[in-house]
Amino acid sequence: MTTPIRAVAFDLDGTLVDSVPDLAAAANAMRGELGLPALPQERVQSYVGDGIPVLVHRVLTDSRDQRANPDTFTPALAVFARHYAAKLTDATRPYPEAETALDLLKTLGLPLAVITNKSEIPAVQVLRGLGLARHFSIVVGGDTLPERKPSAAPLRHVADILGVAPAEMLMVGDSANDLLAAKAAACPSVLVSYGYGDVGELARLPETRPDHIIDRLPELYDWIVRRNRACETKETA
Repeated sequence: MTTPIRAVAFDLDGTLVDSVPDLAAAANAMRGELGLPALPQERVQSYVGDGIPVLVHRVLTDSRDQRANPDTFTPALAVFARHYAAKLTDATRPYPEAETALDLLKTLGLPLAVITNKSEIPAVQVLRGLGLARHFSIVVGGDTLPERKPSAAPLRHVADILGVAPAEMLMVGDSANDLLAAKAAACPSVLVSYGYGDVGELARLPETRPDHIIDRLPELYDWIVRRNRACETKETA
């Protein structure tokens, strides 16, 4: 609570939008072309969060940590990309009240950004397809920079572009990658309880413990207002 919030960065999948139905459909279409059985949607959800190439490795091997054979992975990635490009917003939807929250934050004059590990082009296409792109000054994907979350680099890059100190930019997300990146960049963080991450586990561990947890995105508005007022009071005391 020592610095005011002057900008807000959001994760995309699991924070602003629920994209698992379309990701799972593309993953299983890819597996089907390769003669592999479909995976449950919940399993695919557990593999989301580290970018599309990693997701493809995971759904090919049905494991978080194994890597597929390069001879299999390279064509499979192209197959996944083809299917996903055709289904980016078939079933993907913003979480309830996401647009309300973004409109509220705009009334505070805060620039907004998206920092996601999804590749930049599909991330922008999803935001445009759902009518959310107008809210954001910048979108940084997992392939925009040499490093992606949990590296601090994307957050520091966005803070620099928006003209704020990292300590003045709030990172809002649902995963360990979001929280680790925020801590590495010295950004405050808010964890959403409805996303793909294990909220209890993330809040328990010091390295991923957020500054605040919310159940609904509009709660961000009140939290930021309270924080900024507390900072103003401290400065004038």
